[in-house]
Amino acid sequence: MDLDEIRSYVDGLDHPEGVSVGIDGVVWAGGELGQLYRIPEEGRLEEVATTGGFLLGLALDADSRVYACDPKNGAVMRIEPDTGHVEVYSRGPAETPFRQPNFPAFDDNGRLYVTDSGGWKADDGHVVVIEPDGTSQVWTDQPRRFPNGCALSAGGDALLVIESLRPGVSRIPIEPDGRAGTAETVVELPGSVPDGLAVDETGGFYVACYRPDRIYYVDSGGCADIVAEDWQGTVLAAPTNAVFTGPDRRTLVIGTLGRWTLCAFETPVSGVPLRYPRLPH
Repeated sequence: MDLDEIRSYVDGLDHPEGVSVGIDGVVWAGGELGQLYRIPEEGRLEEVATTGGFLLGLALDADSRVYACDPKNGAVMRIEPDTGHVEVYSRGPAETPFRQPNFPAFDDNGRLYVTDSGGWKADDGHVVVIEPDGTSQVWTDQPRRFPNGCALSAGGDALLVIESLRPGVSRIPIEPDGRAGTAETVVELPGSVPDGLAVDETGGFYVACYRPDRIYYVDSGGCADIVAEDWQGTVLAAPTNAVFTGPDRRTLVIGTLGRWTLCAFETPVSGVPLRYPRLPH
């Protein structure tokens, strides 16, 4: 892809890593000082709240409440969209509190899967599941090498997890009883530091790499191709999380941790809709 095909979706953010979209199509993003931004339409930016921490991955429920991974606060924070009220949703399991909560993904039942990356090069990461009542437990410790971005598979029967220091993506089946199955390698991406992913309707997915400044597309068979690369780091500058948006879910919006924008480009296939469970207030 020619870099001219990648546009600035919105400008003026503070080094955004996390990006997601709500049930109403509104895009949300985070900042490095804990800012939460709402982007109601392309080019328009509103700051809604701040946690005082550093927002990484985001997920939303059916009421557009935002669930934000905040490693500085050691928690997943929940933020009300209208009032900006901030509260702790979970600090992780009591016996293994969050160290580096990185990315959340809901399933249809309201379970929130959260990668806890652990220490850099410590190989001590895992995935936590937070039940709708707020109880938390380690779901699996199979992806240990800095688990980062994650997403449900197109069929919703597995969790795809990036391990930044592997580097690559694993598929972990979600068993009928909710337990984690045995992890399988989907793809390895040597010479990169993958960060976030977004799944399309074919079962393939885009991977944004913190290093180098690169986007891969991995098809349903696990074959990876480079879609875009920016050796100057002026358009794709440490791309991180990615989400499909737009009326046909063919606009891929990407956070750029190294700059102040969300960038975007059009894709040939629509993305899989995210899950928006209705949770207790």
